[in-house]
Amino acid sequence: MNTSRARIEIEYCTQCRWLLRAAWTAQELLTTFQDEVREVCLQPGTGGIFEVRVGEDIVWSRAQQKRFPEMKELKQLIRDRIAPERDLGHSDRDPLL
Repeated sequence: MNTSRARIEIEYCTQCRWLLRAAWTAQELLTTFQDEVREVCLQPGTGGIFEVRVGEDIVWSRAQQKRFPEMKELKQLIRDRIAPERDLGHSDRDPLL
């Protein structure tokens, strides 16, 4: 287990009504990284924002990627930052193999 547990922040647009998407994302991350995460913070924003940060680092930006993340890829990106040795099970496997 990581001794300094991570803080994840999800900033979402209230104008776009993305609270449910942000809450679902938070639930998925808390379930997957229950031993590595100290907290997941939901931060209301405006202007179409949907960003996921680990500490100060932006892991996902809807503005930059022009889409929402697939949960599999978001979990992999976060894992690579907070627990690189961790196996994510089916999220790490190619479904075609």
